[in-house]
Amino acid sequence: MRKLIFCGLLAVFATPVVADDSDWVARSNEHAQIVLELLAKFSPEGAASLGVDGLDEEIFDLTEGVYERGIEESRELLAELQKRHAAETHPKVKQDLGILIQTMEDNIETSELNREQMLPYFNMSQTIFYGVRGLIDPQIPRERYPAAVVRMEKYAGIAEGHEPIVELAKARTAERFEGDGLIGPYKGEVEQDLQRAETFITGINELLEGTDLQGWEATYETLAGQMRDYSDWVRAEILPRARDDYRLPVDLYENALKNWGVSASPYELIEQATKGYMDIRNEMEALAPQIAAEKGWETRDYREVIAKLKEEGALDGDKILDHYHAVLRDIEEIIVREDIITLPDREAGIRIATAAETAAQPAPHLDIPRLIGNTGEFPTFVIPQLTQNEDGSWVQTDDTYVAGSWTLTAHEARPGHEMQFSSIIESGVSITRALFAFNSANVEGWALYAEAVMRPYLPLEAQMISLQYRLMRAARMFLDPMLNLGMITPEEAKALLMNDVAVGESWAQNEIERYTYRMPGQATAYYYGYNKMQALRTQTELKLRGQFDQSAFHDFILAQGMLPPDILKDAVMNEFVPSQNN
Repeated sequence: MRKLIFCGLLAVFATPVVADDSDWVARSNEHAQIVLELLAKFSPEGAASLGVDGLDEEIFDLTEGVYERGIEESRELLAELQKRHAAETHPKVKQDLGILIQTMEDNIETSELNREQMLPYFNMSQTIFYGVRGLIDPQIPRERYPAAVVRMEKYAGIAEGHEPIVELAKARTAERFEGDGLIGPYKGEVEQDLQRAETFITGINELLEGTDLQGWEATYETLAGQMRDYSDWVRAEILPRARDDYRLPVDLYENALKNWGVSASPYELIEQATKGYMDIRNEMEALAPQIAAEKGWETRDYREVIAKLKEEGALDGDKILDHYHAVLRDIEEIIVREDIITLPDREAGIRIATAAETAAQPAPHLDIPRLIGNTGEFPTFVIPQLTQNEDGSWVQTDDTYVAGSWTLTAHEARPGHEMQFSSIIESGVSITRALFAFNSANVEGWALYAEAVMRPYLPLEAQMISLQYRLMRAARMFLDPMLNLGMITPEEAKALLMNDVAVGESWAQNEIERYTYRMPGQATAYYYGYNKMQALRTQTELKLRGQFDQSAFHDFILAQGMLPPDILKDAVMNEFVPSQNN
């Protein structure tokens, strides 16, 4: 997850918290509130999804001068936070203020870099879909649903005082057409957005038809027409200006790494990841003959073993949900038996994604509810929707077979992401530690670490796929920077993923798109954050030796919220370790 950027469109998937009754938490939240107010002003949909009240009917700002207003107010807020930091005496509140200051500084830097170098481009069909989707969800109280229609009226320019949002998007892009040296979006990204636009347009209709809302049809038709017109405009005006080279300028790529929580240079990432990659592959090569012998297969090659596991363990779309529920129960039994972490006293949610959700996010993921003002909603593990061939058979993916389901469940559900966010909801941490410290490195690092913790207790074939997924994360950490530095071609990277990591063509293609233009730099955060977690555990075990209790360690980690690695290490060494020595 990337730190929030307060200018233009804001794609928010992170969420913060309800405060507990600790005095310092309440004081910290007072400081975080002014940052939330700025977010609410420029991206109310994002703020509403976090749980900020009173914003359900509001839409993001794309009116003239929005960038200048955003930068000016961000600088004013930064100065105020710095003033408060200088006056604060409580160590944890001061830490939180430091996190808020760093967040604002990073946001300003990112906004200015993009403004100086990039032509603004907006994927409006996906953005509007999520604006509606943010208010129509099984986890959201149904009394909030009517606000989705009000949002649509504002998006369409039907509501008084509003222009069609697609026209504002055109204007904010067109006013920069004559910008000196600005580079356009990557051509492949624009083409893919155009291909998927209709899925999001019809996805809005499907969302509304699934409710008992009345009188939305005319507004939808108007908005759908505007969205299709916007696609035509993108074809005419943006595609000719799109760049053929997916690579970002080096300073923008390094800035992206920092925003994802990766504080290492591209070259350091390559060096660390290539060593880890070989170590993991050696483990897979040692495990493959054991699985082959158990299954009666003649091969000893780990790639062929993985291929056979996919083939023999393929899951049909109508059976996949029941299967994942069963795997989750088995994993929970292991967690309790091995005393790995304290489980919540409730079931974890799992569901199948809609077609539009699958188009936007074709991989398993966690649907995170609001954490501010949460009224009992919890995260849900979402599995992409499978399609059927003409003969009724199910299209198979790298996510839809038995051996792989164990690690996916450990990552997205328990003890991975679902427990991360559930802990925030149930225990309460400061808003800053739940939201503004949130990045991909600390979030995905925990989930990959959770996979590793579970691996020794899984069936052999599941252990093999756990290693394969870790191999994938190591490959990401060197392929992503190598691609963006021009050290390898997309074709070469895709071949490595398919031939050595042993993923299918569709998965490999999604990975290449992810590294090159969807989220450059983000994929490095998994293995980077995992290495940080592994190092912290090792250092903690060395301090405590025979007194180390992994369940207590894991409970403590989750109770801290989404802390940066250095602050988390400080908490472990100065709070957790002394508590275990007593």
